Amino acid sequence: MISPYGTFTSFQVNVDAQGNNIVGDAANEPTISVDPTNGNKIAIGWRQFNTWTSNFRQAGYGYTTDAGTTWHFPGVLQNGVFRSDPVTNSDDTGNFFYLSLLVNTFCGDIWRSTNGGQTWTERSPDGGAHSGDKEWFTLDRTPTSMGHGFQYQFWTGGGCSGGEFSRSTDGGATWMSPINIPNGPVWGTLDVASNGNLFIGGGDEGSSFWCIRSSNAQNPNVTPTFDQVTTVNMGGSLVYGGAVNPGGLAGQIFLAVDRSGGPTNNNIYMVATVEPFGATNGTDVMFARSTDGGLTFSAPHRINDDPINHNKWHWFGTVGVAPNGRIDSVWLDTRNAANNTDSQLFFSFSTDGGVTWSPNVAVSNSFNPLEGWPSQNCPIQCKIGDYITIVSDNTGGDVAYAATFNFNPSRGQHEQDVYYVRVSPSGGPTPTPTATASPTPTPTATATPTATATATATATPTATATATPTATPTGTPTPTPTSTPRPTPTPRPRPRPTPPPRP
Repeated sequence: MISPYGTFTSFQVNVDAQGNNIVGDAANEPTISVDPTNGNKIAIGWRQFNTWTSNFRQAGYGYTTDAGTTWHFPGVLQNGVFRSDPVTNSDDTGNFFYLSLLVNTFCGDIWRSTNGGQTWTERSPDGGAHSGDKEWFTLDRTPTSMGHGFQYQFWTGGGCSGGEFSRSTDGGATWMSPINIPNGPVWGTLDVASNGNLFIGGGDEGSSFWCIRSSNAQNPNVTPTFDQVTTVNMGGSLVYGGAVNPGGLAGQIFLAVDRSGGPTNNNIYMVATVEPFGATNGTDVMFARSTDGGLTFSAPHRINDDPINHNKWHWFGTVGVAPNGRIDSVWLDTRNAANNTDSQLFFSFSTDGGVTWSPNVAVSNSFNPLEGWPSQNCPIQCKIGDYITIVSDNTGGDVAYAATFNFNPSRGQHEQDVYYVRVSPSGGPTPTPTATASPTPTPTATATPTATATATATATPTATATATPTATPTGTPTPTPTSTPRPTPTPRPRPRPTPPPRP
């Protein structure tokens, strides 16, 4: 399936040896990696269901060597192994990594590819990366950082061996014993600043969001501690069990750090799909930024620019930051659907650190997200995954998303498949550069408070908050509380389905 829409073209990734759709399978929850030294090399991982009649899923992967025009689907990481929650990433030299959760144990492991995602080798033993539900990981890509090459991971709840956070100092081969994170954040992501500071963005499954810093995770000689916790106002609450994705999230929390070396270097950005305060339906894609190392954040800014209509869903919002500092965001959007369900992929970008955003542009055809569910195992698998992803370079962004463009006549409905599309500020696809690495950024010092800092955003949508965090006289790092594992979410003000453990 090749699906053109205006000047944009989406290419199916989970294809057979001849590049055709595989009738009867299902694929969703894609995550994309791009070689920063050669943008023609891209890999995508996803949840692969060999047949829609079964809930059994494996760790699928595909790769391209021509910037996304031609895709190859060699298979899965391990045949016959029940896996979920795929997350891929790349280091600054072009190695790809794939974090995969073993569903039967809720433990994860890291795989590495040195040839652009064509083949993968298991780095840690099965379950050796600890992990837990909705795990995510990132890498330190700054050559001058003390933690250059370190991998950091956090997950939701107690995981397979307790804790919520772990670190690898040897490229994913071994992982430290898990530790807890203040406030026990869930459903989020993490990133590393050019000075090596680690930032975690997460929430409480409702309207509380935090940016949590560790300034010593980059030191291999110490057990990481978390020395800054900042409350972030995202303008609403996360949604599980929404009408467009009844068995999953409407979107999770994405955190990204600018490492451009320019005026916005080390800015921290958070994007979340939320049901706005006061609404009882629908979601918006909201953005907040910090220009002071996570001490304070701006008030939330609504990226989707259509008229406010709480019957509309703007969901699976995600974010990428280019080496030149441009911010890209993509999401699924029902604004053009009379039934408030059929969705299109939309795109917007910012060139001023998120103060203003470009007019939204639709980049895909419309599709019905309520078709193609594997095994119709409701409510657990009545979903098209929990996220989509983007990686940005200086001229555009590479996007992996799931959609239902292919019709299966024997089933009488469309199938879930994984697609790739190139977006760019020029309004159409631009060639992916063969090298997107930016000059090595100059590390920017970030003030370290003497205690946990909690900041509340101001009411100005685009201005950086000026609230001063409260600090105690002691120099002792913030104690790390023991979090409570969450197999089910906290009840919401309005009824929502109660999710089971959700790989």
